[in-house]
Amino acid sequence: MRIRRLIVAATVSSALVAGVMSVPVATAAPSGPTSVGYTPPPVQWGACTVPRLVAAGAQCGYVVVPLDYDRPNGTKIQLAVSRVKHKTPDAQAQGPMLVNPGGPGGSGLIYAIFGDFVPDGAGDAYDWIGFDPRGVGSSKPALSCIPDYAGYNRPFYVPVTPKLEQTWIKLSKSYAKACDADQHALLGHLKTIDSARDMESIRKALGAPQINFYGFSYGTYLGQVYGTLYPDKLRRVIFDGVVDARRVWYGANLDQDIAFNKSVKVFFQYVAAHDSTWHLGKTEAVVERRYYAELHKLIGHPADGKIGPDEWTDIFTQAGYYVYGWVDVANAFAAWVHDRDAAPLVELYGGPPFDDNGYAIYLGVQCTDTQWPTNANAVRRDNWRTYAKAPFLTWSNAWFNAPCAYWPAKAGRPVKIDGSKVKSALLINETLDAATPYSGALQTRKVFPHSVLIEGVGGTTHAGSLSGVTCTDDRIVAYLQTGALPARKAGNRSDLQCDPVPAPEPAAALAPTAKSTNPATVLRRSLPVYR
Repeated sequence: MRIRRLIVAATVSSALVAGVMSVPVATAAPSGPTSVGYTPPPVQWGACTVPRLVAAGAQCGYVVVPLDYDRPNGTKIQLAVSRVKHKTPDAQAQGPMLVNPGGPGGSGLIYAIFGDFVPDGAGDAYDWIGFDPRGVGSSKPALSCIPDYAGYNRPFYVPVTPKLEQTWIKLSKSYAKACDADQHALLGHLKTIDSARDMESIRKALGAPQINFYGFSYGTYLGQVYGTLYPDKLRRVIFDGVVDARRVWYGANLDQDIAFNKSVKVFFQYVAAHDSTWHLGKTEAVVERRYYAELHKLIGHPADGKIGPDEWTDIFTQAGYYVYGWVDVANAFAAWVHDRDAAPLVELYGGPPFDDNGYAIYLGVQCTDTQWPTNANAVRRDNWRTYAKAPFLTWSNAWFNAPCAYWPAKAGRPVKIDGSKVKSALLINETLDAATPYSGALQTRKVFPHSVLIEGVGGTTHAGSLSGVTCTDDRIVAYLQTGALPARKAGNRSDLQCDPVPAPEPAAALAPTAKSTNPATVLRRSLPVYR
């Protein structure tokens, strides 16, 4: 499930922790007794080195966990964790709040500061816990396969010739092989169920009877798995941008192709509605035709020698995710069309380098949570059929996930999600969210019968809570403060309808975009975007 674009370099350094315990990391796990009752040692908290964490007064450390929970006495790995402690008196403390930003593959250490961005001080009573999932960022070991895999002017995504298809197949095989060479032992233990067990180990290492959880995007699936395995350990739960657990992961990617085709058309409508600013067409259809015309002109003739049709697709995919950057993308579109100025496009593309670690873990999770199709003819047929209906993202998405067909680690079976014993959960999803289509939120609401769903009606923004929409933010505040949720309605529907994250007003002419000043939005935009 592609919850990112070809990933921009992370903003969080790998050198995050000073003065904490270090445990040697072996390369293979000896056999041992089967057990799921592992208890880690307590976290030895020390100083953080990332300036934003230091400024927030955060502490950093590691949680030591088994590589393989069925062999708890075997090889150990380390999960990097961070903490900003509650600001209220101890008697008012609400316990730890773990945050996962999505991906899979997203570094979450910086999210220890996220409580400061919750309105009305509603985050002050929690210990906010950021963590890098196994294999990610500052966790040890971290997976990296081909750091320069996604450069500029890559082969055209759409395999219009057999040679192009074979080029991408060769690239996909080489990436899977490189991952195996880097961390063979780790690859077999990157499933979501492993990370859910890691969350339970973090809870134990914190000495907490329960945890609270705030999950974005893929993090909502991780939370669903944790809630299935450890329902009595979950207290308050927020899922924003909700994954449909029935569709992991091949089906989810095909769903995304259709959804992104719709969401980018909404962006084209926005550009057309402001034709007096960008002069790219007065109707969605005209703007869309111009988009594809420029894409095809870039084949063999990349802008500034860098931005070919693939990079062009990736840039506009950002607009399919979030409204925050619509003005930036439209400005870059107009600058190229009218002046052949590629600088804004290059800036928005943002790479290379790209976050090879994030991409590698993305694949490590999605390729092994469940078996990926290996029948090349069937996959080819599925993608051409989808492309006929939804050309915007289909082949970009297909090749992003293609290493899964050659992944060297054995796949497992998805956990059957059952949230019936989780006492409460707040679900948030916009109607036209392309990365996590709205149907997934409705399905999760069914299997979490004590949850309620807030719908951002008509919106296309993915996982955009705490973006200043009062209707949504007020319910988050109330839930975090008291546990109160809106009333659950009968039927297969949302329980509360709110405005979506609003589209920005266009800047005059091609002036620089006025950036959002909402602190949660600024934090989300400063981190990598995951599909």
